Amino acid sequence: MTVQAFTQIPEPPVSIVIPALNEARNLPHVFARIPPDIHEVILVDGHSVDGTVVVARQLRPDVRIVRQTRTGKGNALACGFAAATGDIIAMVDADGSADPAEIPQFVDALLNGADFAKGSRFLEGGGSSDITRFRALGNRLLTGFFNLCYGRDYSDLCYGFNVFWRRHTPLLGLDSTSLPPEGGDGRLWGDGFEVETLIHVRAAKAQLTVAEVPSFEHARIHGVSNLNAFRDGARVLRTILTERRRGCRTQAAAAAPDSSRLPCDTSRLSMLSHSGLS
Repeated sequence: MTVQAFTQIPEPPVSIVIPALNEARNLPHVFARIPPDIHEVILVDGHSVDGTVVVARQLRPDVRIVRQTRTGKGNALACGFAAATGDIIAMVDADGSADPAEIPQFVDALLNGADFAKGSRFLEGGGSSDITRFRALGNRLLTGFFNLCYGRDYSDLCYGFNVFWRRHTPLLGLDSTSLPPEGGDGRLWGDGFEVETLIHVRAAKAQLTVAEVPSFEHARIHGVSNLNAFRDGARVLRTILTERRRGCRTQAAAAAPDSSRLPCDTSRLSMLSHSGLS
């Protein structure tokens, strides 16, 4: 009897993008959790002064080092996305809060038909050893507002572990090359921590199919987090409102030259804007 040989179809190549600023002490833990069959690891360095790049190369000689062009996490991700060559991109923080070993579950969601897979700490199988009750409440309120604005049903908006098909990168509209305007803070819109909300807003605008994947968030291993619940919550809200208004203006411009007649209701957004939340 002849035994038929089957050729195993390889998984799509995955690029891991890791923004890092002075994370040398955390990289050994993060790199140790990376699955062995990853296509490439891209570390986007924000001009670290603690030997982050040296440590990364010692741990993984094949690591690709990209220097970000401006400042902020959003700019770092934009630079990493632009450099990625895999079919799938995974966003992983360098502080040890997200576990790269979970990436296969995210990839499975993509292979099952999703355009974008986002982590959720609040689905069964997920969790967090870092989130406080106050932050959890704020996240719930912001997630609900986002769902109302964009017709989604997310359980966890404010979590940055995301994996998506690289072909959708242009839809996110992140700029990795432009110089910032003079006299500002050296950043463009989306260069800061608002990028995570911005990505979800633009994925919703593009009507991408998004699957939530249970994920466990760990506390930062070394160093001090820059997270501030009130400040960052306000930033998330401002991003939702700003992108919402921009969407309305774009629709208005396309519909008629009279921009005073917007095809969507911005009255609530204006009230919130004037209250100082945007």
